[in-house]
Amino acid sequence: MPKGILGRKIGMTQVFTEDGRLVPVTVIEATPNTVIQVKTKETDGYEAIQVGFGEKRENLINKPEKGHLAKAGVKSVRYLREFRIEDAPEFQELKVGDTITVDIFKPGDLVDVTGKTKGKGFAGVIKRWGFNRGPMSHGSMYHRRVGSHGATGPARVFKGRRMPGRMGNVRRTVQGLEVIRVDTERNLLLVKGGVPGVKGSLVRVQTSVKSK
Repeated sequence: MPKGILGRKIGMTQVFTEDGRLVPVTVIEATPNTVIQVKTKETDGYEAIQVGFGEKRENLINKPEKGHLAKAGVKSVRYLREFRIEDAPEFQELKVGDTITVDIFKPGDLVDVTGKTKGKGFAGVIKRWGFNRGPMSHGSMYHRRVGSHGATGPARVFKGRRMPGRMGNVRRTVQGLEVIRVDTERNLLLVKGGVPGVKGSLVRVQTSVKSK
């Protein structure tokens, strides 16, 4: 897994590039991530680092978590996530207590951004899947409903049938986004285009698989 960092989605804006182009960007605040644990093949079966991001009240952290964080000299973190380091030599040198900052990226890099999409609640098939509606006049009793569930022979609905249900609030990754600007003083990444999630939600930024 390539190098990466955890951040918080601030919102979208637009900036001018050096050649005068106006580019829509998503602003991601990625305060320094602390390395909480280093996993090795000998002890865990794979190579990875566990990083912590954000803060929360200490009274919300239980004793096992406090003991785990104390090894890295950290009092509290809100999120714990892992990054595989087999293909990231610069990450293999990190030790417990080290920090990861936005300067691991530079303008022009391609990144993949992962987050949870906006939750839309319970939605019908027209909103959720883009189905066409039925006639709206002349006594039609079919307007926005599902329609046929399939053949009557099997006497059951096949798996994968597109039905009404909860929409959104799922993990999604947008690949191949360009880093437009890196602000090391304010711990900001400006990434071209939109990324999943609501304002303030956790996002995971890592080197794009398309950059290989």
